[in-house]
Amino acid sequence: MLVTVTGGSGFVGAHTVAELVRAGHRVRVLARSESTVDSALRPLGVPAVEVVAGDVTDERSVEPAVRGADAVVHCASVYSFDRRRREEMVRTNVRGTEVVLGAALRAGVGRVVHVSSIAALFGPGVRVIGEQSPLGTSREPYAATKSGSDAVARRHQERGAPVVISYPPALLGPHDPKIGDQTSRLRDLVRGLMPMWPAGGLQLGDVRDTAALHAALLAPDVTGRHFGPGRYLTTAEYVRAVRAATGRALPAVFLPAAAMLPVGRLADLVQPWWPWHIPAEHGAIATVGAATRVDPAASTLGLAPRPFANTVADTVRWLAQTGVVTPRQAGG
Repeated sequence: MLVTVTGGSGFVGAHTVAELVRAGHRVRVLARSESTVDSALRPLGVPAVEVVAGDVTDERSVEPAVRGADAVVHCASVYSFDRRRREEMVRTNVRGTEVVLGAALRAGVGRVVHVSSIAALFGPGVRVIGEQSPLGTSREPYAATKSGSDAVARRHQERGAPVVISYPPALLGPHDPKIGDQTSRLRDLVRGLMPMWPAGGLQLGDVRDTAALHAALLAPDVTGRHFGPGRYLTTAEYVRAVRAATGRALPAVFLPAAAMLPVGRLADLVQPWWPWHIPAEHGAIATVGAATRVDPAASTLGLAPRPFANTVADTVRWLAQTGVVTPRQAGG
């Protein structure tokens, strides 16, 4: 099967490409630069794949990327709690989904996997989510734009199009080409830069498990909506797992999220004028404080999450191997 993957140079996209290749599929990647695809896939042991240079918001580059494909996995997305990237998220997450799914279906692609996010289902008072959850109503830019992109995919589903949707949790794992939001948070914790945490929790998983789900979603009998394997952890449990992986004390205090939200608002106001990223975004604090979890009965196509301790250990080891953190910080 020839599978076109958008966002193949990103964290989820690269691991999805690797999983598809291992499953015996031919892969074509739509990405802005062929060099970024190679640098993202080489550490995963993936041989050269076909690359179409272009942007997911540009129909002229998307159409040749999906032409002749048996399936499309739409991974391209901007994941950030940095409000400076709001317009970029609207453009890529919402408009990009409209363009890619529309082009794929016009081309007669037999299976389209839209990679959404559990954040697309977040909203005030929402504590548990599952396949039948309505679209979220969060005003946080990332969650709002993923809800917007999810709405596009659901409209196609309602019309009977061969579209399935995946909902990855927050993801960690080795080989994150762009050191995304969750990996950078773990990096900062290991560096000792995050002594203060909001109480609450989040659904966490391993990128390799979500990539396995994406490969499984290509089966012709699979329909509907499915969640990336993961588990709910409190922030205290998360920090304890990192302490165990590194063998370090990593002092931290846990405060009510409501008490930290003003700090997040202040950081959002200062961030546009401050040259370095401030790891205290209002959206991240609010998300953790909401403590939304996935219903244990929600479909993962039977895929179980690997132990979180293994995910953390593998990620920290990779951060050390690539020089992002020092061997001492990694506990070596």
